[in-house]
Amino acid sequence: MRVLRIAQVLGCGVLLLAGSTSCGTGEPAGPVTVTVTSTPPPPTTPTPTPTGASGVVPNVVGVNHQLAQDTLQAAGFFYLTEEDATGKGRLLINDRNWVVVSQIPTGGTRTLLTTKILLRSKKIGE
Repeated sequence: MRVLRIAQVLGCGVLLLAGSTSCGTGEPAGPVTVTVTSTPPPPTTPTPTPTGASGVVPNVVGVNHQLAQDTLQAAGFFYLTEEDATGKGRLLINDRNWVVVSQIPTGGTRTLLTTKILLRSKKIGE
């Protein structure tokens, strides 16, 4: 008898959550009003130009790769990447054995300090 009563109470709880009928009366629940509100799209405004500290990229072509990195960092540029300029795909393990043959962006360019700078280098003597 007690188990049956627990089942009835749980059943009523499920029906209340579902909102389909009143518990134990057999009468349907009152009408349900659903209100749909739509959120207007955000206003379209032009994206502002990024602002921040900028600087002039030092020209490091012809410079030892390690010294080139030190020079760029001293100028405030820390987003530095590198690649083997010969196309052999070698990693620049010992930076002091390499010389910069090109850079992007070129030296003398004014740009944000967060700009990625690519140093293309080859081993000294190649």
